[in-house]
Amino acid sequence: MTTHPTAPRSTPTVSPAAPVEIVEVSPRDGLQNEKRVLPTEIKAELIRRCLDAGLRRIEVTAFARPDRVPQMADAEDVLAAVRDDERLQSIGLVLNRRGLDRAVAAGCTEVTAVVVASDGLALRNQGADTAAQIAAWHDMAAAARDAGVRASVIIAAAFGCPFDGPVPVARVLEVAKGCLDAGPDELAIADTIGVGVPRQVTAIVGGLRALGADVPLRAHFHNTRNTGYANALAAVEAGVSVLDASAGGIGGCPFAPGATGNIATEDLLYLLHQSGIPTTDPVDAALVAETGTWIAEQLGLPQAPAMLGRAGGFAAPIL
Repeated sequence: MTTHPTAPRSTPTVSPAAPVEIVEVSPRDGLQNEKRVLPTEIKAELIRRCLDAGLRRIEVTAFARPDRVPQMADAEDVLAAVRDDERLQSIGLVLNRRGLDRAVAAGCTEVTAVVVASDGLALRNQGADTAAQIAAWHDMAAAARDAGVRASVIIAAAFGCPFDGPVPVARVLEVAKGCLDAGPDELAIADTIGVGVPRQVTAIVGGLRALGADVPLRAHFHNTRNTGYANALAAVEAGVSVLDASAGGIGGCPFAPGATGNIATEDLLYLLHQSGIPTTDPVDAALVAETGTWIAEQLGLPQAPAMLGRAGGFAAPIL
């Protein structure tokens, strides 16, 4: 009988994953919908703790009407307390030209404008329909360029609306086309009420690429129905290079009944790192978890929604 040498087993090669940038949103989206209004110094301390953990691009505040959003009434003071930290890339959320002008005057590194994909939420949240918000974004984008400030736009309620129901992918892409015409530095999609699933993520991101969107894509997920982390991973696999997250998983949307908040930065870091996906900046997930526990205490919460601070980390998987 003729024997043949056994061919050596080949080791499968895995292409290195592209780094993902984390935008820390706890100082704004994390605090904005919490009942307890924190003093300016605590907000500044939150930002410093995030910087100490390695996070660099941070949504520090929202420039909105104080009577409508009392948690953000000290926007200028918060920025003044941290803007000289050379580590910080500060983002201010803006809803209109007045907010943009305030953000520029306060010294924000960049601004993110909001355009809501559904008219129902657009009218209730900002008093203007989606078409009017797109027009306002065009004006803000031009003004930001003139001021030398980076300007991004986020499409809110891209996966579903609390008033209009499911939002078709075609509608999101129509809104995105209008936003892209103004030349944003970055385009973001947000699952504002936490109803999305990975199939939607893949469809929307694929559609954005088909539009010829050659700007960085960013995604903002809430974990209201426990799909936020699956959506984040699907977004990265589809080509999204920037993800929003909130230390401790604090925050949430007031329009989403039972909302459990943003995806937690520390839990997202665990997911990415254990999956072999690096971040653009080296971030210490354990320090972020400590920050998540601390800010939950400041807010009077029984515990942070995040899991890593409770369960701890684990060794990298053997594949």
